[in-house]
Amino acid sequence: MCNGINLIFIKLRLDSLIFAVLNSNLMTDCISYKDAKYFSDLMVDYLDRNEKLANFYHNYPDINGFKKQLKEKGEAFSKETRSILVSALENQYKELHTSDAVIANIQDLKNADTFTITTGHQLNLFTGPLYFLYKIVSVINLTKKLKAEFPDANFVPVYWMATEDHDFEEINYFNFRGKKIHWNRESAGVVGEFSTEGLQEVFNLFSKDLGVGVNADRLRELFSKAYLKHKNLTEATRYLVNELFAEEGLVIVDGNDKALKKLLIPHIKQDIFENVAYEQVSESASDLELLGYGVQVNPREINLFYLSENSRDRIVAVEGGFEVLDTNIRFTEKQLLDAIENTPEKFSPNVIMRPLYQEVILPNLCYIGGGGEIAYWLELKNYFDTAQVTFPILLLRNSALLVTEKQAKKLANLQIPFKQLFLKRDSFINKKVREISDIDIDFSKQKKQLHEQFKTMYTIAEETDKSFIGAVKAQEVKQLKGLEHLEKRLLKAQKRKLADHVVRITEIQNELFPNQSLQERTANFSEAYLEYGEQLIPWLLETLDPLNGCFTILVK
Repeated sequence: MCNGINLIFIKLRLDSLIFAVLNSNLMTDCISYKDAKYFSDLMVDYLDRNEKLANFYHNYPDINGFKKQLKEKGEAFSKETRSILVSALENQYKELHTSDAVIANIQDLKNADTFTITTGHQLNLFTGPLYFLYKIVSVINLTKKLKAEFPDANFVPVYWMATEDHDFEEINYFNFRGKKIHWNRESAGVVGEFSTEGLQEVFNLFSKDLGVGVNADRLRELFSKAYLKHKNLTEATRYLVNELFAEEGLVIVDGNDKALKKLLIPHIKQDIFENVAYEQVSESASDLELLGYGVQVNPREINLFYLSENSRDRIVAVEGGFEVLDTNIRFTEKQLLDAIENTPEKFSPNVIMRPLYQEVILPNLCYIGGGGEIAYWLELKNYFDTAQVTFPILLLRNSALLVTEKQAKKLANLQIPFKQLFLKRDSFINKKVREISDIDIDFSKQKKQLHEQFKTMYTIAEETDKSFIGAVKAQEVKQLKGLEHLEKRLLKAQKRKLADHVVRITEIQNELFPNQSLQERTANFSEAYLEYGEQLIPWLLETLDPLNGCFTILVK
């Protein structure tokens, strides 16, 4: 159940409850992820704790699950690893001015009673989709909830930067008011090391589209200071995220770090020489597939890349040793063992192995991610068990729809419950036309009557000539199709008659579901920031509950 702050609401005579903003400008509502219809069966079943998924996760994200996880991770995580982690973070933060809260959280990580809650994301230009904010807000709010529940422990929110990703095409743009703001450049190597050269042109284009005002100026400042004052994408992203969330104590981790990768050495060897991840994840993926779920990722025999200048390429086994694809780099087994020991920073985990790396170096209790991320984490539990690394709690991040007060009033005037907005376009229009039409264009009653009439015909056929049953069935199908055809023609005619209303309901759905997709997967945070300014993040922190288990609608 979602709770608003100081809400005043009225009931409208609709299929479901619509809130109206009266004396307060802040309210929330929520619908189930199943009713939202934008989430996979796997996610819906996981949230419902379907028993057939019990073997694919460890502790469930509820208070009892966190109590168990605290004990297990506390016993498994070493003091030495904490010391290495803190030292690495101090080094990563040495050029960045941050908050006292962040500094305190980094130091707290030395203590055995301090744990992390983590989310990760690619280094998308200017954060990419809006849900980037929701991930981090979910992490921060969960640490607060856990502190209230377990006051003797400390909880640190962590954002893991995917600095070693090499899929530049996924991160080199963001959407702003229906336009793609695009960074054109050649791509090679890991994105975190990409020079920010060339982003002045992107800034100039974005700046023109922002318009005027205090909020627009703040966005210009954020973009220019992040991307025009820092030499690479790692530094730019760290600065931007720190600016947005430092006061909440968010610690930003860059896994592309030699000191941290030394901790992964045993697992690098295990993956290359024993193919443990390949065997265990393949089995789990096959089991999920047998249960009727799609497989999110498939493991390779070796789940590591090798980093060289401007390059991140796969390591593969070949006759007589190993090679790095698309390069001239070759290793014998002994040479590769030496390279792992002496230069672990050159070994980069892929999507299968990165989660293990994270859990090896962090005193982490829970990973918070989107549906796709949780889906591939569910393939990994057996791998973690074999590697003897504590498997974290998995929590689906908050999802939200931001609705302005003006939009909320439009929805009320058009008698559109929030739940209906999640329907696909044709279903949404057809439903609304049927609701507002002055004639009944739902022929369900007539179809039912027709079925009843044909029951008698089937009885007669049974008693006289059973060969007649096929003809009766054919006639029933023909008449039902006739009714459906008439119903569609009548609906089409009513759409023409109510064209103005159809345009208005389509426009409001387009505003809130751009390109018939979830707002959070399409729009950039800058659009919301123009509307709400510095209130945006505090509002999200105040209203999003990471454990509410539903899709949240926020109106302000």
